[in-house]
Amino acid sequence: MTKTANNKAWLLVLPVFLIVAFSAVLPLMTVVNYSVQDTFGNNQFFWNGVGWFQELLDRDTDLGGRFFDALWRTLLFSAIILLIEVPLGILVALSMPREGWTVALSLVLMALPLLIPWNVVGTIWQVFARGDIGLLGWLVNHLGIDYNYTGDPLDAWITIVVMDVWHWTSLVALLCYAGLKSIPDAYYQAARIDGASRWAVFRTIQLPKMRRVLLIAVLLRFMDSFMIYTEPFVLTGGGPGNATTFLSIDLVKLALGQFDLGKAAAMSLVYNLIILAICWVFYTIMINVDAKKERAEA
Repeated sequence: MTKTANNKAWLLVLPVFLIVAFSAVLPLMTVVNYSVQDTFGNNQFFWNGVGWFQELLDRDTDLGGRFFDALWRTLLFSAIILLIEVPLGILVALSMPREGWTVALSLVLMALPLLIPWNVVGTIWQVFARGDIGLLGWLVNHLGIDYNYTGDPLDAWITIVVMDVWHWTSLVALLCYAGLKSIPDAYYQAARIDGASRWAVFRTIQLPKMRRVLLIAVLLRFMDSFMIYTEPFVLTGGGPGNATTFLSIDLVKLALGQFDLGKAAAMSLVYNLIILAICWVFYTIMINVDAKKERAEA
């Protein structure tokens, strides 16, 4: 006797799916429409074809030059963030308590930075890092270090990186902590019986069990860091000069500052494709590594 599939649940999901699809497709089609046209104001548009895309991908042009410069800055920032926040988040998760009243306290403290809005984070660090009234800026300058994030590109980069690490390391730590909590005590008991070292326990028990949550953490942190806008814009405005003008900031300047809708639309589409491509590469590599380890263990 064969069972017939019950698809009634789709009747509940379908309206939400259609609404989300409509709200996503309509703006996307508008951006695609702008990307193949040019405008001279007064809401008059002229067909331009793939001209903006050709100019965007040609580094010798003004548009292409600023696009690739902003792209490399954004990729560098995302790489730095991942190299710092993922290991630091794992270390914090390993240091968090496993039982008792301190568990709730540590979870609340770790979640606090995540509750602060992005524009407020930028404002907090804008004041905190000032050399005249900010505690961080005043302390660093009194240590004999000439620190000025508004005038020195390196100081601006360090401030933005430290700000992002403070804001988002908690997310990685909480995800890793959830993975650690899912490990049965029997694994640790077997490791103690075998006399395994702390490093051996981490390498053979904890890290494999955290692989899936680490995949989520890496993807989330990459996407968020690659699309970062509010915090650095509030903190430095993309300066000094163009030192912290990431791709998102440059896109907003192009669209709203210069009102070059065609160029901005083409840049946003390429921007979106880059994010999708890199996320697909991340996901494919990590899934393949996970599958190979599972086959080896079997």
